[in-house]
Formats: sequence, C-alpha cells, structure tokens
Amino acid sequence: MSSTEEAPARFAGIETWPTRDLAAALLETQLAAVAAAAGTLPMLARAIDACALRLERGGRLIYLGAGTSGRLAVLDAAELPPTFDWPSDRAVALMAGGPGALLKAVEGAEDSLTEAPAALAALGLSEADVVIGVAASGRTPFVRAGLRAAREVGALTLAIINAPEAPLAREAEIALVADTGAEIIAGSTRMKAGTAQKVLLNCLSTGVMIRLGYVHRGRMVEMRPTNAKLKARAVAMVADLTDAPVEAAEAALAEGGTIKVAVVMLSLGLSRDAAEARLAATGGKLAAALQG
Repeated sequence: MSSTEEAPARFAGIETWPTRDLAAALLETQLAAVAAAAGTLPMLARAIDACALRLERGGRLIYLGAGTSGRLAVLDAAELPPTFDWPSDRAVALMAGGPGALLKAVEGAEDSLTEAPAALAALGLSEADVVIGVAASGRTPFVRAGLRAAREVGALTLAIINAPEAPLAREAEIALVADTGAEIIAGSTRMKAGTAQKVLLNCLSTGVMIRLGYVHRGRMVEMRPTNAKLKARAVAMVADLTDAPVEAAEAALAEGGTIKVAVVMLSLGLSRDAAEARLAATGGKLAAALQG
C-alpha cells in the first residue's frame, strides 16, 4: 500500500473536531505539501535543463496521468499557450480514459496497459520529445506503460510522484519525488499529493519556458494579448521595458504585432522587418536580440 493511502492516527475522528481546528489541519497539510515539493530541488533543476535541451530541438511536452494527477497535467498543458504562446501541438496531455475523463471519472481507465503506448504512437513520439508521467502512487499502469514506451524510442522521461518506493521513481530518467506521506483523508490524493504535483508542474514548465527565452526581465514577453486586460498589460510591458511613453508603446505593439518585436523596434529604432529578422537570428531570445 502506498503511503498516500494510509490512515494517519492523528486525524482519527477529525469529523468531530471544531470547524476552526478542522480548517487549521487542512491548511497545515497544504503547507506540508509545498515543503515536500521543495525537497525535489536538485532533481527539479536537472529536469528543467534536460527538458529545455529537448525542446530546443523541436520536441514536445507530453503529459500522462489519470484522475486528479491527469487533470493537473491537462491544466499545465492548457496554460502554456496563452501564457507563453507555446504552440498547443507541442503541449499535449494524455489522460487515462480520454478527454471525457477530465470532467467525469472513467473507472478502471488507469489500469490500461495499452492506451498510453497507443496514444503516444499515434502522436509519432520521437527522441526529441519529453514525456512527463504524473501519478501520486507512482504505480498507475497507464502512466508506467506510457513511460516505458517513451523510453523505448529515446524520449526524455520524467515522473512526478509522491511515494519514494514507487516503481516510477526507478523507471523514469528523472524522478521528482515529493514525499507527501499519508493524506488527512486516507487515499484522497487531491489534497497533499495533488498540491505538491501542481507546485512541481508549475515550476517545471515555467522554468523550462524561462530557459527557452520566453521570459525577459521577469515579464511574459510571449504572452498573447487576446483581451482588453491583456492588451493593456502588453502595452504597459513594452513601455516599461523600453522606457517609452505609453502612446509610443501602443503604436509599436500595433505595428509589430508582438511584445518582443515591439520592444526591439523601440529599443533599437528598427523597422518591424528588421526587428523580426534580429529576433529570428537569436532564436527568439529577446535579451540576445537587444545586445550590440
């Protein structure tokens, strides 16, 4: 039995506790989850660099998960395109039971040994890709089978798990093990385990995007200004990064089309075409494009 499925004696009878004590205990477990995620620091740093190397070759981030873990993986994949303008076809989440399992549990789907390998094959998995398996117990057959298939083709395999003794800790090339231990409600891994997984997914994908040049001076310079709020944020970002008046930033953004092009145009006094060429020559990395 995984440690996440144990029933801690400390919380026996918690349903009889005063509500304030109950709430305090629930919050305490969430803080413990973050502390457990922090314990993965060396492996997290290694994972960020390893992922960035594969993605620079044109690879994809492909997530595998079931239940809560799968839903958290889907969320991470879904947020990369609007946050960083990362191509949606390069952030793919495969959930046990298919897309419908995102909203309604598909019982038994996590036990499949064929679904994940078949889905990866359909994607044309290659050694440039990164496959991230997310599983609290680290034993989920769907995830294990998918990671094994990924290793066979030479893709980078990562595991985000919550049990040190889990098979996935040994089977993945890099394992991020947030040892969250027993849950306040035995087996309810949407609690501590899920929180730690969300923390690690956030940190991993954001760290990778930073390494790839999608962030400049702490700003989301690849952000898509798709609504009024984001358009205002984009204009403010261009003005702040170039010390230009808001009106000039707005005009440059309208002409350049993207935050990075507008910043290069205003900073170096270039036309849109020249700014785009400069960015292309540096692989889209704004800091390099602004040098010299």
